[in-house]
Amino acid sequence: MTTELTPSSDTARIERTYDAPAELVWELLTTAAGLEEWWVPDGFDIRVSELDLRPGGRLRYTMTATSPEQVAFVRDTGNALSTEFSKTFTEVASPARLAYLSLIDFVPGHEPYEHLTTIDIEPAGDRTNLVMTLDPLHDEAWTRQHRAHRGNELDNLEAAIRRRTL
Repeated sequence: MTTELTPSSDTARIERTYDAPAELVWELLTTAAGLEEWWVPDGFDIRVSELDLRPGGRLRYTMTATSPEQVAFVRDTGNALSTEFSKTFTEVASPARLAYLSLIDFVPGHEPYEHLTTIDIEPAGDRTNLVMTLDPLHDEAWTRQHRAHRGNELDNLEAAIRRRTL
């Protein structure tokens, strides 16, 4: 089932190819244990508190800054070191596509809004191609930072895959 949304005209695509079957990539994207292995930028830890994997279902997790650089960043933005985040799934098509809206409610001086991310997973023999499509955030600086964090997370996904396949 899906609740399709139209991506912005200013989307970005981040592409990766992993040495793993699509089913493993899907598992790491859609289970609490999998997400807790990789789904935060470096310098943060994550704990999943809710995962309802269906269109309209929610993912809730707490992200905690742990490195000195990230601690300084969250303090500079006026946020707590640990923050709860929420995503609402708009599309769940195992193991090929996952889309969700993220509530962006942590930007000082900016009204909360929703942000669309779509992840396409395609088997490529014994490898898997992943394409993450990201809508822009409210301004260019936050958009650049958000895209860099997602790229870092996808690098962390590769490390999680290596740990699982060794």
